Amino acid sequence: MERELRPNVVAVMNFIDCINRRDVEGLDGLMTDGHTLHVFNEEPLSGRAAMIEAWRGYFSSFPEYAIHPHEYSEVNEGVAVLGHTTGSHLGLPDDVERATTLIWFVRVERGRLRLWRLFEDTPHHRHEFGFA
Repeated sequence: MERELRPNVVAVMNFIDCINRRDVEGLDGLMTDGHTLHVFNEEPLSGRAAMIEAWRGYFSSFPEYAIHPHEYSEVNEGVAVLGHTTGSHLGLPDDVERATTLIWFVRVERGRLRLWRLFEDTPHHRHEFGFA
């Protein structure tokens, strides 16, 4: 029997779908006003309006960007996603980029994403986010 997806996982899946379709309006509707993007050890970017402009710029520069989830985990009052990307700013051939997995950790509030944070895929992070 297939397990039913919980609402926070569905919200994250919808967000990824909007990214993969380059649907900026859809992303706008799925973010809280104070949405924060935190990429590895970089300075976070906060605010829905700032994020919309950032996504527009990213999609314009990298029109083939896509996220490919492998697994989801509900952990630490959020949703973790283990997966890979293609078409990103890394400029790698897709077969090489596919081999580089990472973890997104997401906090959802009332169906909208408040935090979108990327982590390196390490044994420590896999354990922390329920993939070990």
